[in-house]
Amino acid sequence: MEKTQFALDFEKPLRDLVTQLEALKKSSREQKVDVDGEIKAIERKIEATKREIYSNLTAWQKVQIARHPKRPYALDYISAIFEDFEELHGDRSFGDDQALIGGTAFFDGKSVMILAHQKGRDTRENIRRNFGMPQPQGYRKASRLMKLAERFKLPIIALIDTPGAYPGIEAEERHVAEAIAVNQELMSRLGVPIIAVIIGEGGSGGALGIGVADRILAFENAYYSVISPEGCAAILWKDRAFAPEAAEAMKISAKDLLRHGIADEIIEEPFGGAHREPDVAAANLRRAIAKHLGSVRTQSIKNLLEKRYQKYRSIGVFDEPGAADGETTVADEQSKAG
Repeated sequence: MEKTQFALDFEKPLRDLVTQLEALKKSSREQKVDVDGEIKAIERKIEATKREIYSNLTAWQKVQIARHPKRPYALDYISAIFEDFEELHGDRSFGDDQALIGGTAFFDGKSVMILAHQKGRDTRENIRRNFGMPQPQGYRKASRLMKLAERFKLPIIALIDTPGAYPGIEAEERHVAEAIAVNQELMSRLGVPIIAVIIGEGGSGGALGIGVADRILAFENAYYSVISPEGCAAILWKDRAFAPEAAEAMKISAKDLLRHGIADEIIEEPFGGAHREPDVAAANLRRAIAKHLGSVRTQSIKNLLEKRYQKYRSIGVFDEPGAADGETTVADEQSKAG
């Protein structure tokens, strides 16, 4: 951890050690004193502290890493692993939403359509990007690009990173819920392969608006949730301070997503988070996309759509405890009705 790098609260012990190391190095240079032994001792302690912190992250700590201001965003990954990205603008009805971007690009020499949430790096860009929270025109732009992708047989790569769709009154006036629902219905029957990757935050309907896919991949420290931990805590505990407990209870981490059959693969991050070595994170993302895109590209459209349907039908299926042998459960009835 560099001295100038933003540090999260749980990283304070590590930050203090790095500060101590920098002070010792500076003192050694200025006073021309040999303190190599002390420097090596602190460096060993830093490595041990890193292992202790990052090997035992809680769900809430992973949420904090997913929101890290230095974490790579969609455009960072697009520039690193795609070629000739050509951004396309506007929903041809109301306007352009810069919180949800999209356009054509080349991946391993073949054309693809990219859809992605994009946050800002500073206050001005965050305002322009609406803090990564799309409005209805963003989802309608995505719908337009999905149909364009289907027309030209382009696989879709969706990079998800949003706290949620914009909840303001103007979004409600332009029917944001309807725009998200239309996209979900469209993606469920779209005749091209779709790979969705949760690169940071996967918040509620804001994520689902471009998240119905043949493969769902999640970065190691990303999360995917029906509501933010703070929102859940405010509802259930009447206090946002219970966000850590909410994050644990909701099972929103990448490991939980994989365990429950929502995610298909966890993409490994550099130790401490993708922001520490963005190039490594991008290389890992490239490999994962290549692997899964190669797999779904070989399937017929009919088979692809059937598997996509079955994937989402199976999410959330469970056996009710206490049902006697041969007794029909609610889950059975719902399955038959579907």
